[in-house]
Amino acid sequence: MPAQSFPVSEIVASQRPHRKDAARNYDALLAAAREAFAENGAEASLEDIARRAGVGIGTLYRNFPTRRHLFESVYADEVNALCEVAREVAGLEPWEALTSWLDRFTDYMVTKRAVREALDDESEVFLACRDSMYGAGGPLFERAQKAGVARPDMDFGDLLRMVAGITATTFVDDTQRDRVLSVALDGVRVTR
Repeated sequence: MPAQSFPVSEIVASQRPHRKDAARNYDALLAAAREAFAENGAEASLEDIARRAGVGIGTLYRNFPTRRHLFESVYADEVNALCEVAREVAGLEPWEALTSWLDRFTDYMVTKRAVREALDDESEVFLACRDSMYGAGGPLFERAQKAGVARPDMDFGDLLRMVAGITATTFVDDTQRDRVLSVALDGVRVTR
């Protein structure tokens, strides 16, 4: 995959502070927010997020003036990571590249569920994230189809909806989720 720039990459880069100490705090806040949202949903306490990041609430508000800004930043950071994974796995065999990317997509879905209700489908960040995700993962799926290892009668949107639906359900543990996802992907894979 060429070193293309995705819209979300530009958003993430423009939001991240340039000073090293400020960038460290920003990254710590994103990681803490991701963790808190995964555990407690969209209602996670901002004070708890600041505490987890090891910073004061003022630092949180300096970086993310509103809760919505924090949601959008976490979401954009997650989608940007998905784009990076697409670049990293592009050299693998087509099916392995696709399933490696989908493994990371399932992790992303945990955070997405937590912040999704707070996002506006028409916001610049949401639209850039959607375009970036399709731009990163779509070519992996198309490559698998061209190689004859993925069903030709579905598109990337179908695949994402299937995986999203699976990850939206409750499982006993990650092992069970991975097993169910593997069974579903067996229906996507073309065996010769």
